[in-house]
Amino acid sequence: MKRKFQEFKDFIKDKNTAVVGIGVSNIPLINFLLELGAEVTAFDKKTEEQLGDTANELRDKGAQLVLGESYLEKLQGYEVIFKSPSFRIDNPVFQKEKERGAYITSEMEEFVRYCPGKIFAVTGSDGKTTTTSIIYNLLKEEGYKTWVGGNIGTPLFSKIEEMKEEDKVVLELSSFQLMTMNSPIEVAVVTNITPNHLDMHKDMEEYIDAKRNILKYQDKEGLLILNKENAITASLADEANGRVKFFSSNRIIEDGGSYRQGALYINNKKVIDAEDIVIKGIHNVENYLAAYLAVEGEVSPDTMKMVAENFRGVAHRNELIRELNGVKFYNDSIGSSPTRTLATISVFSKPVILIAGGYDKNIPFEPLAEKGYKQIKALVLLGVTKNKIKDVFDKLIKEKNINIPIYLTENLEEAVKVSLDISQRGDSIVLSPACASFDMFPNFEKRGEAFRDIVNSL
Repeated sequence: MKRKFQEFKDFIKDKNTAVVGIGVSNIPLINFLLELGAEVTAFDKKTEEQLGDTANELRDKGAQLVLGESYLEKLQGYEVIFKSPSFRIDNPVFQKEKERGAYITSEMEEFVRYCPGKIFAVTGSDGKTTTTSIIYNLLKEEGYKTWVGGNIGTPLFSKIEEMKEEDKVVLELSSFQLMTMNSPIEVAVVTNITPNHLDMHKDMEEYIDAKRNILKYQDKEGLLILNKENAITASLADEANGRVKFFSSNRIIEDGGSYRQGALYINNKKVIDAEDIVIKGIHNVENYLAAYLAVEGEVSPDTMKMVAENFRGVAHRNELIRELNGVKFYNDSIGSSPTRTLATISVFSKPVILIAGGYDKNIPFEPLAEKGYKQIKALVLLGVTKNKIKDVFDKLIKEKNINIPIYLTENLEEAVKVSLDISQRGDSIVLSPACASFDMFPNFEKRGEAFRDIVNSL
């Protein structure tokens, strides 16, 4: 039984509340909490100057602000604390406040707890955003009032009073959002689990444990969609409280999703030929199989087919930017892990000039070299990890006695210039960094936008 939002409204009124982080998702949260009658203090490392008009706007609405480098030192004595997903719950400051009796939560935790509509949540190391977007489009095209949020879309908690029980809500959930999640989710999808974010998680086991929370609190009515071809993901079936459906791109699953003889099947019924799907690649076949299973019974086969024939994908995901003198430029800035980059370059019919490198998440690059070398014509590297990636490829080149030219560059503009200089008509230049962006850009979107601007200025 869903909890009524009135319960939260009664709870938060007049509470001395802290919101840690004045970012995209927390600004609507701060405004909403003020509307609900909470006494809100917003904390952020940014200075007044860096926040600009946002600081004045929040103060005008009644929020107090604590800003600057030592902002967390003043996080004391609050009854309720909303933290951003990037903060670990075991941060000593939060632990001390929890011991004092503070209720520590997040925008997404409270949204899942009180959302009146049916929730379809997607997590995984790769394919989250595309699968989430497919599910959203499937439900929307079928005629449901559909909302999308979490890691993408609009922050949803502030919209909760606009939602109805019959609405559908699609969420992309990261491991950081899931670490402290403890509410049931009606339909949970796990696309795959491979090493990722090991700069933030203590180890791989903690990363997997965070993902587990998407299914841990489901009841017997819950539906869990799992990738049969990913060993870690498939093993989660043993922990399911409700129904489990598998999808596979490599074997027949009678009661689930399968790719066989060039077509996608759901429960042994053909939905669409893979060649008719706009976004190419076996990873996108898997994304569609997962999405179809999530909405089966609520979305017609005709709508399933129509969406696949028309949905052109999400920005920064192997997005064709332009063709210049017979050379195509692709933006796959979302490719922030080796497995994601492998999935992207596997789509191309001939080896690509790959631009890679960035922030170090402590993920090994050997899989990119060992499984991807046949798809790479040349490697153009940048960022903190450029030498780390080069060392892995140098070793493989020596072992296999192959030739993959490697170029080290200082920034994205130089990487694009070098890539163009070494290219020939018919080549594809692909930005798919296999790394996060934080050494040079605030997020992968900004990195992709910079790439797009550089390419379009050529």
